[in-house]
Amino acid sequence: MNVLVVGKGGREHALVWKLAQSQRIDKLYVAPGNPGMASLAECVDIRVDTPVAKREKLAGEIDRLVAFAQEQQIGLTVVGPDDALAGGIVDRFRASGLAIFGPTEAAARIESSKVFAKELMERVGVPTARHQSFTDSQTACAYIREQGAPIVVKASGLAAGKGAVVCHSVDQALAAAHDMLDEGTLGGAGHHIVVEEYMVGEEASLFAICDGEHFITLTPAQDHKPIYDGDKGPNTGGMGAYAPAPVMTPALVREAEERIIRPVLDEMRRLGTPYQGVLYCGLMCTEAGVKVVEFNARFGDPECQILMPLLKTDLVDLLTAACDGLLDQVQVECAPDAAVCVILASDGYPQAYEKGFEIRGLEAFADRDDLVVFHAGTAQRNGRVITDGGRVLCVTATDADLQAAVAKAYSAVDQIAFDNAYCRRDIAYRALGRA
Repeated sequence: MNVLVVGKGGREHALVWKLAQSQRIDKLYVAPGNPGMASLAECVDIRVDTPVAKREKLAGEIDRLVAFAQEQQIGLTVVGPDDALAGGIVDRFRASGLAIFGPTEAAARIESSKVFAKELMERVGVPTARHQSFTDSQTACAYIREQGAPIVVKASGLAAGKGAVVCHSVDQALAAAHDMLDEGTLGGAGHHIVVEEYMVGEEASLFAICDGEHFITLTPAQDHKPIYDGDKGPNTGGMGAYAPAPVMTPALVREAEERIIRPVLDEMRRLGTPYQGVLYCGLMCTEAGVKVVEFNARFGDPECQILMPLLKTDLVDLLTAACDGLLDQVQVECAPDAAVCVILASDGYPQAYEKGFEIRGLEAFADRDDLVVFHAGTAQRNGRVITDGGRVLCVTATDADLQAAVAKAYSAVDQIAFDNAYCRRDIAYRALGRA
């Protein structure tokens, strides 16, 4: 069959890389893709990563993509970006008779509206942080003063990874609420906010492939959001990840499946919006058990870059089974190895940064399966690959154990160079500390 991947970052590169290994694929496309994917798939110049706030423009690009999929007889489309899902790409494809892996616009509200997600969890008893939602800054600030700090202020809508502010003082929380609700710093995403308790524990990521009724969980992982070593500084889109995450014991995985994933899928089905796609469960492992930090309606980034190398099952088989409601008939196999991803970023990210610098050293890793450099923010100019984003490359290594995988990843990082390159040097430090 012909397969189309939607997106242009490291997550989509990992999906393209894994899909390209399937014997079931005749032709693989990616829209729009990046230079790292060009040797695996044909890049198509259609972009649906337009913010969902610009709905008319996004709808036009989705229509172009539907027409392309029809012309090329695409048998399966896999969606990466959140804005495309929230903008209804799955609804448009299905209405045109095209198979697509991902949740509908209504089901994707589990990510695009934190208020919706919190209300759903409250109804069915899914453990999460104590919280209140607000559209008025005065009542929000009164609640913040009453609760004290530390406390978390979150924009309800999609905010490109900038919507959650962990506040260690009341003044910081008041400022965050004021900025979102009164100043509109996050646009429409921040017109409705959630203020929630600061949970104490260790975070983990658990991904469930869902077909509306059945689900299969993948290897539990851990992301590193803050920019600096030791989890210091502002949050980013993710500076690295590793799997398996030992904090998520088999018992905690079962607890998450029974107390979180199963009731959420049952409730979505009751609402008439069955959830089909990837359900990302951002979890906090607390003394009272696992609690939900947030849900995403897609593969995580950079977690996808470590999960794909560990997945032994044909990804086409897995995703088509999810589209057909047949996940209960699929056996998923994941390698018992460890995987580590280190993000090479542009210095200055997540604030201002320069781009356009040539990247050197990539050719050394062109033909290795145990060490793959996924492109996140790159472009091509005069035949050379250059930096074109805050997070530039995702250096991913697999090995028999975590320590060996970490060493391999950082050895590769040191062989790649571009001006103003920056990375964290402590990815997987919690797991290595446990060892």
